[in-house]
Amino acid sequence: MSIHMALAKGRIAKTVMTYLQKSGYEFPTYSEDSRKLIFEDVGLTIKVTLVKSPDVAVYVERGAADIGVVGEDVLIEECSGADVYEILDLGIGCCRMAVAGIAGKKVDMTKRITVGTKYPRIARQYFENNHHSVDIIKLNGSVELAPIVGLSDVIVDIVETGNTLRANGLDVLQYFMDFSARMICNTVSFKLKIDEIQQLIHVIKRNNAEA
Repeated sequence: MSIHMALAKGRIAKTVMTYLQKSGYEFPTYSEDSRKLIFEDVGLTIKVTLVKSPDVAVYVERGAADIGVVGEDVLIEECSGADVYEILDLGIGCCRMAVAGIAGKKVDMTKRITVGTKYPRIARQYFENNHHSVDIIKLNGSVELAPIVGLSDVIVDIVETGNTLRANGLDVLQYFMDFSARMICNTVSFKLKIDEIQQLIHVIKRNNAEA
């Protein structure tokens, strides 16, 4: 019985495909530079589809894929309520969510502030939990610009190295959430294909341990 896996394009897909190849799965048409979106191994045991991150849970929930791998941040922000099982923390694609502002400029958190972010759900939850009054502005890119041009007081964004923040004169004010890639599973596939799923989990855990 074959497994259909949906992978979030980018670093997550590259890492998982590397794990599979190291474990003996052969994908003759796959390369990191390929424009193809669907790949099957020569044994026809795994089919991999590359999709945009927010679509991974849709594919899995609707049964177009048995399992998927996507960042936890995407699951929380854009896929909350999806009827899928979260079955594994892969320990890859690790990053941190942070509040950042202009370096050296104090932000008065006792007053209502404006927050620019690509993650309004996560941002609102954080500030509400800490009893801060905020206005949230949803942005789709170049979030770092918002405090610089006066659009917002602070931003909430994923930070990996902090280099982009520093290059634009910003500093992290507070890290508040860690994320990593998660494997999710269709609820029916979890019952019907549990042996195949457990085999893939074993492959990924072994490669994580060796990385």
